[in-house]
Amino acid sequence: MPRIYTRVGDIFEAEYSDEEVKYLQYIANDMSQLNSDVIRVFSRRYKKGKTPGLDEIVEGEVEFYAHCVVKWGIELGFWEKIGNHPEVGDLDILFRTTKGDRRAKISRNWKVWRINRKPWSEEILSEESRIADEGSVNPPKSILHKIQTGEYDFVYPGFE
Repeated sequence: MPRIYTRVGDIFEAEYSDEEVKYLQYIANDMSQLNSDVIRVFSRRYKKGKTPGLDEIVEGEVEFYAHCVVKWGIELGFWEKIGNHPEVGDLDILFRTTKGDRRAKISRNWKVWRINRKPWSEEILSEESRIADEGSVNPPKSILHKIQTGEYDFVYPGFE
């Protein structure tokens, strides 16, 4: 397999259904979370074979943000690069992850942070932190599952 190169701004197409696709963009590397790749997944679905312009894609509403290894998603065939756009949006994104047992029903031990900023702990999540995106570094298969279903394919604690 030839070497795969990715860079911030790259846009990828991922299958949503047999007839539709969604797009995601590699927007940053987060030193606060293992220097992992950060992506944004856009809400709008498009018909397969009708690739929109890159400007249209990046101007779209963001469904969710996530940490993953973008290159692995390419290697595993979960998404395919279609181009690069310098507009990556606002990077002031709030993430959270449990520092406790991920199988617990409720966590009282949270790590909360913004990209490349010092994380802080919260026992009980603040109102703002409750709407933060899940910040673990997720396998590409879990990202694709969330793109297709709206939910991750793993157990994750709640906060209430």
